[in-house]
Amino acid sequence: MEISERILTQSKNSKNKIYSIHAPEVECISKGKSHKKYEFGCKVSLVTTSKSNWIVGVQALYGNPYDGHTLKSAIDQMEKITGFRPKEIYVEVSKLRRLSVSLLLLLDGFKGKDHHPEDVQVHLSNKSRKKMTRWEKMWMDRRSAIEPVISHLKHDHNMIRNFLKGKEGDRINAVLAAAGCNLRKLIRAFFLFLDRFTFFRAHFYQISFFSQLVNL
Repeated sequence: MEISERILTQSKNSKNKIYSIHAPEVECISKGKSHKKYEFGCKVSLVTTSKSNWIVGVQALYGNPYDGHTLKSAIDQMEKITGFRPKEIYVEVSKLRRLSVSLLLLLDGFKGKDHHPEDVQVHLSNKSRKKMTRWEKMWMDRRSAIEPVISHLKHDHNMIRNFLKGKEGDRINAVLAAAGCNLRKLIRAFFLFLDRFTFFRAHFYQISFFSQLVNL
């Protein structure tokens, strides 16, 4: 009854509106794209390594927080998982701010006294490229490598639609999608390693052929 009453009384300019009866925690997220202005669900922060794109941190975020304010929690989670804390963070300041991090680090957000991690130097992309060093340009450009990872998580590992209930279901779905992506990379790396040895090549191709038959 409470949800029904909120639906009847809410207006276009109301805050914390109900978009789904069976999932009242769903939020409207502005994308800033002409072909897709809004998405419905919750924000997810993602941390990947700078070279191989291994996922080392993922968390579902509620309350539609400003992306720059999630930097500290993303780095703290990464440090808790890996035991590594970066010394520098490279930040892209743009109209469309997507939270994406790499280990050395590349992240969308904004620098702030209350929200960026302590003992970490934050570099902003609004600095003129003429004044950037060669390494700063390289790491700023490297940040775009996070975009294919986000796309694979959405379309290959079911992060685009969550079938688990509630906020805990969103958190579990994000973690399982990231774990599946890492496991897929690990299995591929393992078989590519075995493929270097002629003794394992025939067996490797038999497994690949059998998996194709199963998919059929």
